[in-house]
Amino acid sequence: MTVETFKIEVLPMKNKLYRFAYRLLNNSMDSEDMVQDVLLKLWTRRERLGEYNNVEAFAMVVMKNMCLDKLKAKGYRTDELDEWKNDSGGHSPHTSLELMDTTEKVKMIIDNLPEHQKMIIHLRDIEGYEFEEIAEIMQMSLNTIRVNLSRARKKVREILVKKYSYEFTRN
Repeated sequence: MTVETFKIEVLPMKNKLYRFAYRLLNNSMDSEDMVQDVLLKLWTRRERLGEYNNVEAFAMVVMKNMCLDKLKAKGYRTDELDEWKNDSGGHSPHTSLELMDTTEKVKMIIDNLPEHQKMIIHLRDIEGYEFEEIAEIMQMSLNTIRVNLSRARKKVREILVKKYSYEFTRN
C-alpha cells in the first residue's frame, strides 16, 4: 500500500476508531492515544493490508483488542466526566434538556451492558456497520451478533420503560 492509498483508505476511519475507543474506555485522551497506536500499527503493516478483505474491519478488531487489553490492565480507571457538546438543534430549552437527559440515561444503560453487547450496539446503532462487518470485527457468527444486538436493545428498552413509567406514576 502506497502512502497516498494509506491516506485515502485508512486515515478517514480515525473518527470511527476514536468513537469506538471512547465507547469502550470512556476517556478522551486514552482514546486518542489508542487511535494513534492503531494507525501506527496499520502503517507498519501497510504492505500487508491488501491481504485483508476489509481493512476497516481489521482496524476495528485491532482497536477492540487494544482497548480490551487496556481495560484489563491493572489500575485502569475511566473518567467520570463525559464530553458533551450541547447542540439544541432548534429545539426548545426544555426539549433539549429532556433529550440530553434521555441520551445520558441511554449511555449509562449501555455502559452497564455486558462488554460484547456494548460493542455490538455501538457498532450497529452508532457507527452504522452492517451485520457482516460487525461479525468480522467481533469475530462472532452473524446469528450471535443478531441475538446479542436484540438482547442489548431489549435491555435498554426495558430499563427505559421501567424508569419512565416510574417517573410518570410519581408525578
